[in-house]
Amino acid sequence: MTKLETSYRQAFGQSAALYERALERFPNGVTHDGRFMRPFPVYIDRAHGSRKWSVEGREIIDYWMGHGSLILGHSHPVIVEAIAEQAARGTHYGACHALEIEWADMIRQLMPSAETVRFVSSGTEATLMAIRLARTFTGRRKVIKFRGHYHGWHDQVLDGVGPGNKQPMPGVLREVFDTLISLPEVNLDRVADILRRDNDVACLILEPTGAMFGGVELSDDIVPGLRELTERHGVIFVMDEVVTGFRCAPGGAQEHYGIRPDLSTLAKIVAAGLNGGALVGRADIMELLELRDDAEWQTDKKMLHYGTFNANPLSAAAGIAMLRRIADGRDIAVANELAAELRKRMTEVLAANGLDDWRVYGSFSGFKILSAGTATADRRGDADLLHAIRQALLLNGVDCMGVDGLTSSVHTTEDVERTAEAFDGAISLLKRDGIIP
Repeated sequence: MTKLETSYRQAFGQSAALYERALERFPNGVTHDGRFMRPFPVYIDRAHGSRKWSVEGREIIDYWMGHGSLILGHSHPVIVEAIAEQAARGTHYGACHALEIEWADMIRQLMPSAETVRFVSSGTEATLMAIRLARTFTGRRKVIKFRGHYHGWHDQVLDGVGPGNKQPMPGVLREVFDTLISLPEVNLDRVADILRRDNDVACLILEPTGAMFGGVELSDDIVPGLRELTERHGVIFVMDEVVTGFRCAPGGAQEHYGIRPDLSTLAKIVAAGLNGGALVGRADIMELLELRDDAEWQTDKKMLHYGTFNANPLSAAAGIAMLRRIADGRDIAVANELAAELRKRMTEVLAANGLDDWRVYGSFSGFKILSAGTATADRRGDADLLHAIRQALLLNGVDCMGVDGLTSSVHTTEDVERTAEAFDGAISLLKRDGIIP
């Protein structure tokens, strides 16, 4: 056991005890693969603003930000008030309500491609619906995606999501896998060649800023080029804005690029950190969700869709409050500016420590720490090093999503400086133990 791990165990002893209990109840002791950490994850007691506090009472600057859903930070008073007021009025009506209309109106106001809206409970549900609608609308079967671009955990998109995954992944039928065209990189010539030769492609789906919110960067011509190619060949262009929606700009990445996709998937910020998502887009595609007094339509066209928590009143209230707040773009601009400054300061720390083969990069309100080489869709690396980096950062009062992070509008320049100091301290711990040279 390294000195680093010993220090980590001593600092987070109550978390270790909770993890022992969790191991008896959950596979790997966690409820989300991304929360797994060696030797155990830190357990959080409360969160406010840019901070969260562990069960041990340790204050931590947070760059998880609710898996990207909290651009206003934790427990923002505008969101808390909206949730509290709605909770007192009812948490689930099992009926239509005015809030769902207002929520949809806010989305349509910010995102002009959202001709019509259908609410779901998560980003995974949104991408699943997008693919099924694209197949229904076009009468075609195949889906083009790109390695490393994450679109949820359903069968239609699961291959090449991360390192070591079999193709097809366990539990995914070969028949389903064979309808997925997963390309190792976003290459316009390769896509053009496929679309010329294969007339069975229903849709193309991608993360518009590149895999893992810019972890694998895209050149400026990619998104416009894909829009032109899909339009030319009658392929539905699905922009997965689960992460980028209302984060890159009030109208998402599509506003930034000036692109109008056929369908867009939303979650995270759209529901202000509560469960909720949406599929939005062209009315002539979305109308396939309609019930009609037409037997042929019901049999051959109508796409079935239910969902106990669709447009849940709590999520709707929170989502409306969130979208009203970020509509003018000021919170988004603050988060972006802080991330740019943080990337700059962390890069200076790397230089001061002689780590020339490391880099900190990213776009908008994101940052990535890469230990060596260039960014690839797999981002293969030393898993032990990744866990060690997280341990070292947590001991210095900072938590990231592995080696990635997101800023919010409530992070401050003081947070940036403290994070740079924490990064320097973490590197010192890694060097002390011989984990890095």
